[in-house]
Amino acid sequence: MHLLLGKRVLRGKSGRYTIAKHIRDTVWLANNQAEETVIIKSVLGHPRVENERDILKRFQNSTSCLRPLLDEIEDLPKPTAILKFVSRGILEALSTIHEGRYSIDIKPDNIFVNYTKKYLDSDVRFSEVQLGDLGGTCAIDSKWATSGTPLGAPMWRSPEMIMDTPWGTPTDIWSFGAMLIYLIYAGYFNLFDPTTVPYDYEEYSLEDLKQQFRYFGPWPGKYEEIASPETVHAIMWIMQEIPKSDTTPFSLVSEKEVRKEDKQFIMEIMKMD
Repeated sequence: MHLLLGKRVLRGKSGRYTIAKHIRDTVWLANNQAEETVIIKSVLGHPRVENERDILKRFQNSTSCLRPLLDEIEDLPKPTAILKFVSRGILEALSTIHEGRYSIDIKPDNIFVNYTKKYLDSDVRFSEVQLGDLGGTCAIDSKWATSGTPLGAPMWRSPEMIMDTPWGTPTDIWSFGAMLIYLIYAGYFNLFDPTTVPYDYEEYSLEDLKQQFRYFGPWPGKYEEIASPETVHAIMWIMQEIPKSDTTPFSLVSEKEVRKEDKQFIMEIMKMD
């Protein structure tokens, strides 16, 4: 099986291309079928790149002194269909694990897919999707869960796990939502990954929590009843540190970015309750 975000093969009018490396925002290195290195640029949402494509198509056959456009990638399978297929498989696996009163580490690196045999020649991309790497799976009554021990990478953790409070199966639903947002935006963009602190710094988790608050806050008042004094103090500090004017509610995301139905679903599962 392949990692969900592992090997990517694109189909052009003149051949197929395997993505090798993401260079920056709209640019990737790839290998063609002759194992030659090519550059792939995305025009989606990038007028300058779209204009470059149109200019090359108009003038490149008139001179050899312009770097030519070699091929155009054909339309990919509909992202919504892919997301639904992947989400359904993940939720089915989660349901099974949760029935046994266990929590699992949800992140893109742990999602594996099988391509259909004809995925390069049809709109059908995956034949199955599976959760893997269960090494971080814990019973919800284990010492790690009941003591609030953080597990997994901070950017996929739920607020309660980041704050070292007892956690259970709902933490997986938050992680699933975070991963779903990641897949919708693509381009290796993570909504909760702070740009102000390196990943290996102690403050990274706190900055990650602040990102969660910016997009999905505030916390409900019941936190004062169920959280420790230290946790309540941390929550109050974050709410003072980030006034309402500095928040960016996910509910205000435009339909151009996220479909209305998808946004409503995400808002339902990403409640900080």
